[in-house]
Amino acid sequence: MRKKIITAALLSVSILAFASCSQEANDKKENTTTFNNETSSGNDQKETPTSESPTSEEPTTPISYEGDINSLSSEIISWGVGTQLNADGRPSSPVQFQEKYKKYAVDFIKEDEKVIYLTFDEGYENGYTGQILDTLKEKGVKAVFFITMPYAKTESDLIKRMVEEGHILGAHSVTHPANGMPSLTLEQQENEYKQLHEYVLETYGYEMYLFRPPAGIFSEQSLAVAQKCGYRSVLWSFAYADWDPEKQPSEETGLEKTIGKLHNGAVYLLHAVSKTNTNILGRFIDGALEQGYVFKEYTK
Repeated sequence: MRKKIITAALLSVSILAFASCSQEANDKKENTTTFNNETSSGNDQKETPTSESPTSEEPTTPISYEGDINSLSSEIISWGVGTQLNADGRPSSPVQFQEKYKKYAVDFIKEDEKVIYLTFDEGYENGYTGQILDTLKEKGVKAVFFITMPYAKTESDLIKRMVEEGHILGAHSVTHPANGMPSLTLEQQENEYKQLHEYVLETYGYEMYLFRPPAGIFSEQSLAVAQKCGYRSVLWSFAYADWDPEKQPSEETGLEKTIGKLHNGAVYLLHAVSKTNTNILGRFIDGALEQGYVFKEYTK
């Protein structure tokens, strides 16, 4: 009974918060920009504790946008990290985009310290998430799992385990639009946040606050809509071609890429449908720890 009362209270607060989302539905269409060449697939539908070490935090941006969303650019950007590195070894594009869009509560890369934020996209279950959770528990690492509505409705046991073991649930949309959130009207975008948010809160008693744009596609306007609806958008500073179960990289290639591209403040995007990721996860974590990195929990 107490859990039901708490969940009902949270849901009431959540509904009030979503009432502040912009209700203007102009669907501005401008040019499309594809940025760099390392993007996430749009196919998401089909022994020491390592998260407690203190590091300095970047200043946080309030999750609230109060300007005129219709005045913002709806130019479509398809995110990719690219290959260019700064002198300090951090990828150039995430650093540049972090500075450019930081006022919209978005992360392309995090603080310039030896920390890693581990995230998984969960569009559908391919039988590996349980093993991934086993490895994370063994290594004492917390991760973010970005879930879609179909996943939330069909994988209740896994989601309950994620929450019980201290991981973070993030939103990955209701419909996972192939052309990204900017392809929807503003009202449709708001509904993508509201429907999944309320379902997860009502079903699991969990209030999400992180959002990964489907296919890594966004616009200045869509970032502001997410912010207006109480979400921090999370892109990434590392990803590789791991999303197709039929075209999996070898374990050697997976380790070479994941360990070879370690950098300060890294936001790692891995797909949980990947057999390779599942098999190398423990070795990747060990390799990063050996180089002095800390896996940090993604908090508000």
